[in-house]
Amino acid sequence: MNIVNIAAYQFHPLDQLQSYRESFRQLCRQLELKGTILLSREGINMFIAGPRSDVDAVLGMVRTIPGFESIPVKESITDYQPFNRMLVKIKKDIIPVGCPEVPPEPDASPKIPPAKLKEWLDQKRNIALLDTRNDYEVSLGTFHNAIDLKLKNFREFPAAAAALPDEIKKQPVVMFCTGGIRCEKIGPYMKGLGFEEIYQLEGGILKYFEDCQQEHYDGECFVFDQRVAVDPSLAPTDIHECFACKHALTPDDCASPKYHEGISCPYCYQDPTIESEHRRQERETRIRSIAAQQRGCEPYESRRWISIPGRCAGLPLIDALEAIYPGWNRERWARAIESAEITAPAATKEAWKTTPVTRERIVREGERFLQTIPNCTEPAIDPRIELIHEDEAIVVINKSAPLPLHPSGRYQKNTLESILHEAYFPEKLRPAHRIDAMTTGLVVFTRRYAFASRLQPQFAASTVDKSYLAWVEGTPAWDEFECDAPISSEPLPNGGREIASSPNAPSAQASLTLFRVVQRRGNRSQIEAIPRTGRTHQIRLHLAHLGFPIVGDPLYLAGGQSRPATELRQSLDEESNLSPMLLHAWRLTFVHPLTGRPMALEASPWEDAS
Repeated sequence: MNIVNIAAYQFHPLDQLQSYRESFRQLCRQLELKGTILLSREGINMFIAGPRSDVDAVLGMVRTIPGFESIPVKESITDYQPFNRMLVKIKKDIIPVGCPEVPPEPDASPKIPPAKLKEWLDQKRNIALLDTRNDYEVSLGTFHNAIDLKLKNFREFPAAAAALPDEIKKQPVVMFCTGGIRCEKIGPYMKGLGFEEIYQLEGGILKYFEDCQQEHYDGECFVFDQRVAVDPSLAPTDIHECFACKHALTPDDCASPKYHEGISCPYCYQDPTIESEHRRQERETRIRSIAAQQRGCEPYESRRWISIPGRCAGLPLIDALEAIYPGWNRERWARAIESAEITAPAATKEAWKTTPVTRERIVREGERFLQTIPNCTEPAIDPRIELIHEDEAIVVINKSAPLPLHPSGRYQKNTLESILHEAYFPEKLRPAHRIDAMTTGLVVFTRRYAFASRLQPQFAASTVDKSYLAWVEGTPAWDEFECDAPISSEPLPNGGREIASSPNAPSAQASLTLFRVVQRRGNRSQIEAIPRTGRTHQIRLHLAHLGFPIVGDPLYLAGGQSRPATELRQSLDEESNLSPMLLHAWRLTFVHPLTGRPMALEASPWEDAS
């Protein structure tokens, strides 16, 4: 069926806007017309489409309004409905032009009919043609030798027009737009800019097409409906519109590899690597901002549940607590129990209720106790956190130190997991492996359980290639060395491990680390360490066992010995000893859990230990 498309506007004072809006809405809904009608105190602007009788009914209503009896109308015919819905809106302006408010002056820019402009152009009169449309509209077509102001949007028009040379302002200038409405509104403003003889094309390009067809015009005309563009016969063309940026697209544009329907086109396409880097920078800034707030350093009430492991079943409570958390000595745990910081769930239906406990209470495997510490404060952390990589499956961090990976010991809020949970909320990232609080370098997190189930087993099976950089005390005589000293699986009272007495000891775990000297400097050396197994504290313990403990290691000493728990607690409580160990998780290579392809990552050390 033939659909009549009309564009009509008129500047004339209009009141009773709400009443007119309801009348137009009811009529258009009844007739099932589609398009837009804008009502303002300065006039009416409308684009509607439908059967001729229905369109004429709406025009008849408009012409009953005083001052709009002769509203000019431009029409064209299509075999489809170019609009998706019907909107009737009350607006401040019927056409926003971005110019300062200027009192209307009907004679500021007289209208010239299309036939008159064609006559002037046929006569090669000395006139300037000024295209007032946006650049994407001009790109489809314009008059021969017209001035293109290269506007991204019409808010740029005042500055662009004011910057035109004085010689143009002194000659006759004919400005034009799609339908004439924009030029009519900016006429008084143009006069104020010093244009001595400024005209506007009556009815704009569309009216010129009606009366003069292609003469003196190259290309097509952009229109603001589903037709996108019309040719001089006012028939729709094969021009499309980008869903993302609304730029008009030729068939060649649509054939571009940068065109993805509904997503991008050659005019708004962004290189995925650039877009990804921008997102990474924004996320990294947020992560560092959260870390810098050091929320754990503000006094708060710390609450954590303590579960009794099987190895502590049958022990008095105070003995179990000392075994589970050797960082606190017996006296400290005794004070916690006596002050009711340690409680047990009450035998009631209210799970939140707890009761005091005694130090002699015999504990069972799986039994839970609640530790509540009022006015708890945590040590400060290093907030420098680098976001190395981010995609839909994983997040890779270059961790600073001191910064624990997850809540434990003295840290509950000042942890990398807590910081990332806030930065990625409502996502909860899962660490695919572990790294010490005082160790810097690469940590990989997964974004969903499905990815965790594919990546974590790689770390557990030691199929991930890892490489660390460490500064050690001393200068090895060797350049390369393999250490296969077995490591005991049983924790020491200070939380560390020790070299097993023999490979056949019940708790002995086979362990292998490859070492290579990178450089020697004074009485220290930089060593690359490649662990072939994944034992707790493996690199630290093997280097100490070889007589080259890591610089800044608060636990392990030359020969493989470790500090007693009391000395370690004192060391950690001293602010001067909160500098990081000079151990850095440098490189990782693993199979990406989404793509299935190997992925290699590297992070430069935060500090130079020289």
